[in-house]
Amino acid sequence: MKSPSVEIISDCFIKPEIITEETNKPTYLSPWDYCMLSVNYIQKGLLYPLPKNQDQFNMTTYLDDLKSSLSTTLTHFHPLAARLATRKLENSPSFVVFINPENSPGARFIHGKVNLTIDDILGPNDVPLIVQSFFDHHKAIDHDGHEMSLLSVQVTELVDGIFIGCSINHMLVDGSSFWHFFNSWSEVFNSKGQNGKFSSFVPISRPPIIERWVPPGSDPILSLPFTHEDEYIDRPNPPLLRERIFHLSSASLSKLKSKVNLECNTTKISTLQSLSAVVWRSITRARGFPADQEVGCRLAINNRGRLSPPLPQNYLGNSIQALRHTTTAGELLDHNVGWVARMLHEGVANHGDKAIREYVDSWVKRPFVYKMNQFFDPKSIQMGSSPRFDMYGNEFGLGKGLAVLSGYANKFDGKVTLYEGRDGGGSMDLEVCLLPENMEAFESDQEFMSIVNGEIDI
Repeated sequence: MKSPSVEIISDCFIKPEIITEETNKPTYLSPWDYCMLSVNYIQKGLLYPLPKNQDQFNMTTYLDDLKSSLSTTLTHFHPLAARLATRKLENSPSFVVFINPENSPGARFIHGKVNLTIDDILGPNDVPLIVQSFFDHHKAIDHDGHEMSLLSVQVTELVDGIFIGCSINHMLVDGSSFWHFFNSWSEVFNSKGQNGKFSSFVPISRPPIIERWVPPGSDPILSLPFTHEDEYIDRPNPPLLRERIFHLSSASLSKLKSKVNLECNTTKISTLQSLSAVVWRSITRARGFPADQEVGCRLAINNRGRLSPPLPQNYLGNSIQALRHTTTAGELLDHNVGWVARMLHEGVANHGDKAIREYVDSWVKRPFVYKMNQFFDPKSIQMGSSPRFDMYGNEFGLGKGLAVLSGYANKFDGKVTLYEGRDGGGSMDLEVCLLPENMEAFESDQEFMSIVNGEIDI
């Protein structure tokens, strides 16, 4: 039987409701933004149930409200309605990439429909492949933002639900900025006046800081020393993966944190560091490496509060790095989980203003672009996103979402994405991508599944 596919019902572009002199200015990029030129767009979204009283729900009206509130939100987040542009420097092989609002039709808005139910999406153990069709810009990389919209919203109707998915160019946002935009859009949607309109004059609670950060003393307009796009474009081509979401209760995670800190005779190791240590061990065990094989764990870390002076949390753009920790498979598995968690904790604790500025200064001297086929190596894992982001606070008039799901983007063997748990209270959801043979071993790993099942012994 042929599996259902998403039917595109309508497709349009949305501009900021109010265009100002500031809106029409180009936005120049930071070193952290430039690194993302060959990375996929960020693709995240929420699945909602249709209102129980569907007689009072009109899809056309609902879509109009989403579009209007998006236009109002883009007044604040106007770079998301622009395009990328490249300018060659005179008498130099270098070029500048920047966010250009000129001649852009705006952010894209798609309405789609699929003959599937919520249970079809959330029922299977593995995330169904059809979920990738709930997002626009499938397999696009950030460089494609010269021609493609930098933000694309796709609203997909299911038989009994609605999925709202956002694809945003990773040169414009990291996870913090992605959810900042999503939260602000939800806030605007909920502010609909009695006249049925959304006011651009009502301030949002967290206005974004648009101007990009560059290290003091550097040219505010940074450039890349390449002569042809083949020197930096590297489209990711991951193998066929299995993708599962594991639900971890706050009680189970609290027990894990207590166990790890007890083993280390401290109270400083976080829940996230404790969980990352277990996941690293369990995936390494599932992969069956020899004892002398070097293995790695990358943790995505937010630099905003670690700089001195700190960047505002409302800073719109990338301000992240991936801290890589390495050891051998034998060392990782022979020691207890506390030993591993302490290693991760020390790396995070030592990542401050000095380390950040050294990294950025080295980029300014020798600019580079991440090549994802090299960045994700099959002997490491990468922990991405954060359970601290407000995901389930985005209701859009439909109540609390049922699940956070993601698209094709930036998934490789060993990519682990952390989400806020729907139950709140410190619960988490863990999206794990592995080769099929490794997933089979991982999902029966006793150490990891004891956390999933709440059977941790302290």
